[in-house]
Amino acid sequence: MAQSYKSLKEDFVSNLSGSGIGEINWVTAVAPAAVLLWSVLQSRHGFFSDYRLVAVLTDFLLNVAVILSAITIYSSSPVVLNLLLLSPAVCLYLLHPQSRTRQKRPAQAPPTNRQASTHKEQEGLGALSERPFVTHYRGSMMVVTCLAILAVDFKVFPRRFAKVETWGTSLMDMGVGSFVFSAGLVSARPVLKAQWADSQSSVGASLKAAFRHSLPLLALGLVRLYSVKGLDYAEHVSEYGVHWNFFFTLALLPPLVAFVQVLPTWVVSVDLTALLVSCTFQAVLDSTSVMAYILTAPRDNLLSQNREGLISIWGYLSIFLAGQAVGLDILPRTGSKLSKSIFGIRMNRPNSTRLFVWSVWYGMLLFLAVSYKALGLQVSRRLANLPYVLWVSAFNCTQLALFSAVESLAFPGLYSPIDKSSPNQQGKHATSQVLAAFNRNGLAIFLLANLLTGLVNLTTDTLQAGQGKAMVILFAYASMLSIVAMTLHWKNIAIKL
Repeated sequence: MAQSYKSLKEDFVSNLSGSGIGEINWVTAVAPAAVLLWSVLQSRHGFFSDYRLVAVLTDFLLNVAVILSAITIYSSSPVVLNLLLLSPAVCLYLLHPQSRTRQKRPAQAPPTNRQASTHKEQEGLGALSERPFVTHYRGSMMVVTCLAILAVDFKVFPRRFAKVETWGTSLMDMGVGSFVFSAGLVSARPVLKAQWADSQSSVGASLKAAFRHSLPLLALGLVRLYSVKGLDYAEHVSEYGVHWNFFFTLALLPPLVAFVQVLPTWVVSVDLTALLVSCTFQAVLDSTSVMAYILTAPRDNLLSQNREGLISIWGYLSIFLAGQAVGLDILPRTGSKLSKSIFGIRMNRPNSTRLFVWSVWYGMLLFLAVSYKALGLQVSRRLANLPYVLWVSAFNCTQLALFSAVESLAFPGLYSPIDKSSPNQQGKHATSQVLAAFNRNGLAIFLLANLLTGLVNLTTDTLQAGQGKAMVILFAYASMLSIVAMTLHWKNIAIKL
């Protein structure tokens, strides 16, 4: 890559100031709005039950192409795009009411001891059954993340959506944090399974498993580092550092989380631990020279060259723990002994209500953090500071609340049957297969997206591409990712990295 062109590419994504939180909310609201239309088509007409070509294409257009439009050609009018999705969804919902007839449950004889034991096992599995709204949330997050990492290199993608230099908010800044929050959310599942079985791994076993999970991510980070340096690929140094990349951040999280989980839950809940870590890190930034070191120090040794990635890990640890705390609340069935809400308190309310409480909680803390003049705090993804952690947590809880509300509206009886064999089948009926595919092999698809992004940038002058050419390339890219994800999903292949 010619040096002059490389410099142009780097300048294209540098020194940006981002956009307002309100605009980011409107753009990302397209995802739950699209899932609402999908859900109404499925619950009222069974449109996706016969999953052939028309259903597959419609699923792709609603849950991938619409998101691509939201961050490109509809970026200046996200409200219009939301209305275009919500209007037919509301009409179909009102014109075709769902049948409310329910079969009566047959009377059951009192269970024997053996039946009671079997029922306890089934109850444990049912308490942790799949949540379609979580699949939709994670799948949509993965779609917009994969689309944005290539779209940002084209002018059709607004500069205000790209990562800010130091202070401010943007769509891509939220994407990084959401990726970590989402990982924390699903990390609650093995914790809940261990709690249900009344088993607890030793510290050594937990650390061994954590390091084993980190090794593939570390390898991916090294491959990306070698590729970027070997191909003289354009890079934004102030994002993570000279050698650091996001895969290294992901690789460091499991061991750190394993250390944190040594603390007994009765001493401090996971959500309070997340706040404690983030507040302590913010205090260090404010009361020492660490912030000045990150922002202004010369890059004259290995540590200073990668200071953003190394030091911001504490903020990402807080985000991961915040996601895990929410997962510990919403993944168990409502009313289950496993379910714990804010501060470890059990709240026997629907998921959407509990998630709304989480979003209000984090939203209030964010408002206090950035509004209290004595603190003088601003959101910074580069630092992964306290306001950034609170913003990411509030946003993701709101997104989850919206997806949960859509699910409750379109599939109100999804979790009600007493038969423990039926929730999985009903969950599949209420889940977009495209989003399920992106969710199932998320990290593998993200790796493929990085490889394809590099290939496009090495073969195409993205800076000179007009809107038409850019959209053709982006649509082809989105289609290829979807085809690979769907193929793996249909062949029942789950790539664990």
